[in-house]
Amino acid sequence: MRKLMSGAVLAVSLVTLAACTTATPYQPVAGNSASSMARGYSDQKIESNRYRLKFAGNSATTRETVEDYMLYRAAELALENGFDWFTLSGRNTKEDRTTTTTYADPFRGPYFGGVFWRYYRGPGWGAWGAWEQDETTFYRYEASAEVLLGKGPKPANDPNAYDAREVKQNLDPRIIRPAARQ
Repeated sequence: MRKLMSGAVLAVSLVTLAACTTATPYQPVAGNSASSMARGYSDQKIESNRYRLKFAGNSATTRETVEDYMLYRAAELALENGFDWFTLSGRNTKEDRTTTTTYADPFRGPYFGGVFWRYYRGPGWGAWGAWEQDETTFYRYEASAEVLLGKGPKPANDPNAYDAREVKQNLDPRIIRPAARQ
């Protein structure tokens, strides 16, 4: 019984913590960029003018923000390497959806002396959980693309070409960086 209560407290704590999180700031991924917990941008140089780029946000980061941060990083890569424009190919935004449901057990509480009603479900015994109390859905987005960098004027006939300076200038006010450590 104590183990089950600890599990329930942990589950409620995790849901509460997830609800209080702030959006992923514009930052490089710390640690392993292939980890499912990686948040921020990562890039890999493929050729002298080609990169693979990814930005992953947490459940508090909107799809639009994730896509903006990826574009901003592409503009930064272009300018850092002496290029003027970039194109994105294979652009993709992945959505991960997680739904959490909590239940209220009407047979627990002061009137029934904390009697714990259980039933057998699948591989083991579970709590009664017959009355749904709350359902929360969390969305997490990850944008990725291959970035091709170019010099000179951007190709006028390519709708996927972006002027790096203009993108950086226009998106800069929307970029939220991590708080400075004290």
